[in-house]
Amino acid sequence: MIKNSLVLSLLFIYSNLTFAQKSNAIIGIWLNEEKDAQIEVYEKDKLFFGKIVWLKNAKDENGNWVLDSKNPDVSLRNRKKMGLTILHNLKWDGEKNEWNGGEIYDSREGDTYSLFARVDSENELNLRGYIGFSLFGKTTTWTRSSLK
Repeated sequence: MIKNSLVLSLLFIYSNLTFAQKSNAIIGIWLNEEKDAQIEVYEKDKLFFGKIVWLKNAKDENGNWVLDSKNPDVSLRNRKKMGLTILHNLKWDGEKNEWNGGEIYDSREGDTYSLFARVDSENELNLRGYIGFSLFGKTTTWTRSSLK
């Protein structure tokens, strides 16, 4: 009886560790496809978010921070792009082996899209942004950054 309980306990611990490893694979710093921004993906309250931690052109020609000037909410157009949270509320779905239910904000255009993401290899993050149906969307690939 004790032996069976021990085996079950070990299996439970192992399955939880495996789940945590897969769900946390998205955590880290990623270089976007255009190679002009790095986004740090982090977990907060079992949801995943991403904020801009590096921009190739963080400041304009006058030395001023580049702002979120195309935001549809006029009151947010004066915030800096540097440090801006662009990934929101992604949740790990172990059955689909992806993060979904979140949104991605495209500060270049001021648009927000529904989002799901997959880590297809240790260093590749594929994000699919869409409006309505994922069939009508765009996939972009980010690569893991060596920036710590």
